[in-house]
Amino acid sequence: MTSERRSPSSAAKHPSEEGVRLQKVLSQAGVASRRAAEEMIVEGRIEVDGEVVMELGRRVDPETAVIHVDGSRIMVNNNLTHLLLNKPAGILCTMSDDKGRPCIGDYLRERQGKLFHVGRLDQDTEGLLLITNDGELANRLMHPSYKVRKTYMAEVLGPIPKDLGQRLKAGVELEDGPVKVDRFKLVDQNQNRALVEVVLHEGRKRIVRRLLKHVGHPVQRLVRTRIGDVQLTTERQGAIRPLNRQEISSLYKIVGM
Repeated sequence: MTSERRSPSSAAKHPSEEGVRLQKVLSQAGVASRRAAEEMIVEGRIEVDGEVVMELGRRVDPETAVIHVDGSRIMVNNNLTHLLLNKPAGILCTMSDDKGRPCIGDYLRERQGKLFHVGRLDQDTEGLLLITNDGELANRLMHPSYKVRKTYMAEVLGPIPKDLGQRLKAGVELEDGPVKVDRFKLVDQNQNRALVEVVLHEGRKRIVRRLLKHVGHPVQRLVRTRIGDVQLTTERQGAIRPLNRQEISSLYKIVGM
């Protein structure tokens, strides 16, 4: 008796045989061991492309699947990049400059592929800048409809009146429309200088500088310290680090991805 042999090219793969088992993808992403990931699947805690998956045989394509665990996005596509740059003062917020001036692209020369900076910091402003190759994430983080909060520490001319926080929360009128802060805090004050924390979800050009100047407290130094739940910690100026899994998940969550 002879058995029929088919070449790989003539044997079409069944859809269930394509991709990588979900529990393996979760394990490789650092979510849990394969055994624990299987338990999470059975418990209905895993979503793939918007649908709860409870069968252990499910296979996915890590490059295209959108996976959530307990409602939080899990990054399983190794081709996606999410970085934090602590931008120094004097650096242009552009990937290249035809006049040869220093720019953030100088810090990213060794990185492969097209990268986007999420919003801008003016040349004199320092601090947290997000870099990614996920264009949709970048667009949503910048879009005012998602109201992503940014936190700034500003050294300003003082003294600061007691009612300034109330005024800024109520809103003031600038030349291009009204603006108000989500939070304002006096951190320190010494003679004619003060350190204040400003939190807002505005993204207009030089908005913090214009706002504080409008109310009589011009900015002497400005540092962005936080976007959403991602914040500067001990990074030196000019340093770049990859975001961790929790930080990445938090960014996708606040923009509904």
